[in-house]
Amino acid sequence: MGTVETGADPLIELVDVEKVFTVRRRAGRLRRTRHEVRAVDGLTFQVPRGEMVGYIGPNGAGKSTTIKMLTGILVPSGGRLRVAGIDPSKERTRLARRIGVVFGQRTTLWWDLPLKDSYELVRRMYRVPSAVFRTNLARCVELLDLAPLLDVPVRQLSLGQRMRGDIAAALLHDPEVLYLDEPTIGLDVVSKARVRAFLREVNAERGTTVLLTTHDLTDIEQLCRRVMVIDHGHLVFDGDLDGLRAAADGERTLVVHLERELPPIDGIPGARTVRVEGPRQWLAFPATRSAAPLVTEIAARYPLVDLSVREPDIETLIAELYAGGGTVARHEPGDEVPAAP
Repeated sequence: MGTVETGADPLIELVDVEKVFTVRRRAGRLRRTRHEVRAVDGLTFQVPRGEMVGYIGPNGAGKSTTIKMLTGILVPSGGRLRVAGIDPSKERTRLARRIGVVFGQRTTLWWDLPLKDSYELVRRMYRVPSAVFRTNLARCVELLDLAPLLDVPVRQLSLGQRMRGDIAAALLHDPEVLYLDEPTIGLDVVSKARVRAFLREVNAERGTTVLLTTHDLTDIEQLCRRVMVIDHGHLVFDGDLDGLRAAADGERTLVVHLERELPPIDGIPGARTVRVEGPRQWLAFPATRSAAPLVTEIAARYPLVDLSVREPDIETLIAELYAGGGTVARHEPGDEVPAAP
């Protein structure tokens, strides 16, 4: 895969973008009334070339609507939107050669064809030069462990296998920007780790701009330094994940598995036990604090078998953001935010 220079110029730019849907609702046996639903309302942000951004929010917040406008599937009701200098709704075909899209619950592959035949069709659709296609395919096959799957019909692939196949298909034509809508949904731990490692490498080596929507905060934590939160069509936060946790005043949970059942763990500075079930205990601690000192303290004082850290879900963070009266943190265009190592 070729290398693309990164820079501060905005590859994605939205200014006061709106998307309004008209919904008809039953108002009696024969009457229907019309209501406007603002899926996106005055959305303004920029994404510099080469940045990897998490775009998160609760269900119905407007994430998928934004992605569909960025790809040209939907036409904005108002505002200005550009991707690589192109208006997606007016030049969708031209833009298609410069973007890649992966929708977690929908496949772009051909259901009854072997995976390798789907890739050949992608090559023809995008008119990818044979040499470029072979190089890109070989790289994707290696990094996503697709070699055993190339002769398997897409309909026989597991969700995790198909997702890896979809991500490869989206990158075969060397897109400048990649939109990922729930790319790890339903995947097992191993598949998630493989997909995340691949995305980090693509971003680092090729400078591919990535806009990632997900409900999994671990995706954001491992891939993105910048996170934008959208709720009810409005941008309510734009900054880093630590800033979001601080603004929301959220808590993480340390799940501790001890050798035997013991009284609730206490005396650990900055943490409190919120639940006990046999040898397993749950400790809450501030989301902005590292878990490492807590783990060290517990391991020194208790017979520790295993532990894990659970992040607050996105809905909880947003609810806490509003409850705490948090303000929107802004990421200034031009600030370099490299992909997470």
